Amino acid sequence: MKKNSPIYITWLSVFFNIFLFIIKLWAGLISGSVALLADAWHTLSDSVSSLAVFIGIKVAKKPADKNHPYGHGRAEVIASLVVGILLAVVGFNFLVESIVRLRSHEVAYYGNIAIIVTIISIVVKEIMARYSIYVGKFFNYNSLVADGWHHRIDSISSIIILLGIFLGNYFWWIDGVLGILISLFIFYTTWYIMRDSLSVLIGKGIDKSLKEKVKGYGKLVIEDIDLKPHHFKIHHYGNHTELSFHIVLPGNYSLYKAHDIAKMYEDMVEEELGMVVTIHVDAE
Repeated sequence: MKKNSPIYITWLSVFFNIFLFIIKLWAGLISGSVALLADAWHTLSDSVSSLAVFIGIKVAKKPADKNHPYGHGRAEVIASLVVGILLAVVGFNFLVESIVRLRSHEVAYYGNIAIIVTIISIVVKEIMARYSIYVGKFFNYNSLVADGWHHRIDSISSIIILLGIFLGNYFWWIDGVLGILISLFIFYTTWYIMRDSLSVLIGKGIDKSLKEKVKGYGKLVIEDIDLKPHHFKIHHYGNHTELSFHIVLPGNYSLYKAHDIAKMYEDMVEEELGMVVTIHVDAE
């Protein structure tokens, strides 16, 4: 298994998340901190989300078949939604536990163990975040990028908890307030992750920069005629993308000539952008 492969990253995430869950749970039980305990279970949920990403990537890599002519790429997008839903559940539980802590005036008693465990979590999770986001962008896997942000949330929440540890001796309410702040941050990241995934599933249109780039290739295909590319439609299936659009050619062109120009245009866009292209020719 290659070290930079998406599958390797997901298994690495599962291993480190379980390790961090154990030491965070231990530190949380010793200190009585709701923030640390909630963060421990949040870390365990990362393992579940990493497994969801693993399944999504495995299914997405399956080739197209009779029932799925465009492949199985959207399974990876569904995995991103699973990660987002898990984040939302964790964030809600975190919020409830923090409010209960504030209402009951419970105080957390931090010690050196909590500090050491929190620092370890910050370093490990940020490394995993950078690694997952880099590999996810390289292989064009949104779910892996989402999982990377999941790691980063854990790292940032641990930084907030570390701040709370040093302020805990001065403010009894700091643990509960920090728990609420972390839950709000989790909700924001959940929205960020699910927005992109839902946009793909619903049918995200072509963005302006990509459209202009495709139009520019048309000028390279034939210089003396404005092909007037229009009626763009794009469909995303994970790492597989289908693009279709219309061009305009003189009505007196032969069918063979019109086909050759459209084929040259399709080949250029496919080679440059790595997507399947279909062009419809309109007669001027």
